[in-house]
Amino acid sequence: MGGDYGLEVTIPATLECLENNLDLSVILVGDEVLIKHYLATVKNNCQQRVSIQHASQCVDMDESPSKALRNKKDSSMRVAINLLHEGKVDACISAGNTGALMATAKFVLKMIPGVDRPAIISTLPSTFGQTYVLDLGANVECTAEHLFQFAVMGAELVKAIENIKTPSVGLLNIGTEEVKGNEQVKAAAKLLENSSLNYIGFVEGDSLTAGHLKVDLIVTDGFVGNIALKSIEGTAKMIGVSLKAAFNKNIFTKLAGLIVLPVLQSFKNRIDPRRYNGASFLGLRGLVIKSHGGADVLAFKTAIQLAECEVKKNVLQNISKQIELSLAQRENA
Repeated sequence: MGGDYGLEVTIPATLECLENNLDLSVILVGDEVLIKHYLATVKNNCQQRVSIQHASQCVDMDESPSKALRNKKDSSMRVAINLLHEGKVDACISAGNTGALMATAKFVLKMIPGVDRPAIISTLPSTFGQTYVLDLGANVECTAEHLFQFAVMGAELVKAIENIKTPSVGLLNIGTEEVKGNEQVKAAAKLLENSSLNYIGFVEGDSLTAGHLKVDLIVTDGFVGNIALKSIEGTAKMIGVSLKAAFNKNIFTKLAGLIVLPVLQSFKNRIDPRRYNGASFLGLRGLVIKSHGGADVLAFKTAIQLAECEVKKNVLQNISKQIELSLAQRENA
């Protein structure tokens, strides 16, 4: 029921995923009358793998997490996460209020033993393909221990999804020199250096998209990570608007635009944020995927496909085992 477009996006995206994956089944959580009405208007051959769980409430996109948690116990978001907690589904996907989703998921599912806080991880397009980054906004302030836990969880996810045996891990900083950075970052670096992770040291902001060496996972706190993400999104929009204005300037630039149109289209597809939609909440005892609120059908499909992949690759179980192992290694050190 969430996101900027609600059922107009979530249901078509779900049905397309069902058509492409015969092993997939879904529970649509929300207003049963509205969902049934929408399903009746679309043609598909997958409705036998679709069931509906009614929820009488919805969380508004601007509603405070505490209010949603306290007053919306029968919201589509809460009911969906309850289904995950009860083991009736393998993953939960929502395009709704991020803060409310995180607060509800943390309250219902609880944390993996050994993890203090959940973190949000997603990918950014880069010159090397894509780079995973966490935390993207769940934790404004982090200790060195939190950053270390984020690195362990993120590396395990990258390992599973990308089939990389030892993903490289970098710590986002204002420089690559050991003397730079605040005390939390310096302390986190020491923890990572003494771990079994493939830690390559400090990396600067350019490594998020176009650094001089490939980094599979970049770790930072949620304050810096969210600003970096929004800055990159804004830059991409600015480039798109500027290119369009430049090619529409006069008849000659329009002709030039037609000539290079295939190149521009390829570039657009390469950095299309819809193809990178879906952020995972790591550290919880359940797989929760947050879709961008402004997602269209393609973007929401991407989020669903990410959830499918994480289920098939046993990401949650692998993270739990690795956290337990890392704690044991540090105790024995």
